[in-house]
Order: sequence, then C-alpha cells, then structure tokens
Amino acid sequence: MRKRLAQLANHRLATAALVSGGGAGALLLLRLVDPNQPGSLLPACPFFSITGLFCPGCGATRCLHALAHFDLSAALAMNPLLVVSLPALAILTAHGAGLLPAALLPLARQLCRPVAWGVLLASYGIARNLPWQPFSWLAPG
Repeated sequence: MRKRLAQLANHRLATAALVSGGGAGALLLLRLVDPNQPGSLLPACPFFSITGLFCPGCGATRCLHALAHFDLSAALAMNPLLVVSLPALAILTAHGAGLLPAALLPLARQLCRPVAWGVLLASYGIARNLPWQPFSWLAPG
C-alpha cells in the first residue's frame, strides 16, 4: 500500500513537472512569436476559418501572447473569459497534481463540475457572436 501511494505521489509530481515545463515552453514561444503578424508560426482558429463564427477559444493565442507581454487590456480584448478563468485553471491544475492546499479543496470541488463549464463555454460561444452591445465586446478584437 505504501509503495502504491509513493508511486501515485511520484506520478503526480511528474505530471506537475510536465505541465510546468510545457507552460514555460509555451510562454517562451508566446514571448518570441507574435500571432498577430501575417504568416505567423501560430495557426489561426480552424473553427473560425471554416464557419466565420467565433468559438469560445477564438483569440486565446493572441490573449496569451498579450499576457506574456504583460498587456492585460489587449488580453481582455482578445478573450476575456480566458483571462478571468486562468486562476480557476491554475487551481484545477494544482488539484489534479495533488499540490493544492487543503484550504482550497472546497473551491476546487466547485470548479470540477464539467456541466457548469460546458454551459459556460456554450453560452460564451453564443454570446460573443451576437452583433449588438454588450455582446459584441466579447468578440476578439
């Protein structure tokens, strides 16, 4: 039993290290490559390219690029839901890696509701395609 718990702890730490390393690599890429430039190494949204509609993730790369350059207003202009969701995503990542402080466990349990995330993302995807204000402010731009 003790051996299994040690393996689980090692697995969680390895997962946290991989996520951290991937995040650091993505941050470096976003610092060096500008997705706003024509012919950028970073691809455009395939959903938008096919449908002409904004998906919930449209503008996420440009949002993260702006955050990597400490430009909060540009990040909010590209994908406000992503900006306000980043703390929740960090809590969920820490929870999944087993590194979340016990005081935040009730919050993590509330954030682990997939139906709520699905409703939020679907509603956001619809709202950001509505052509009148204040919904038009949700479109990347």
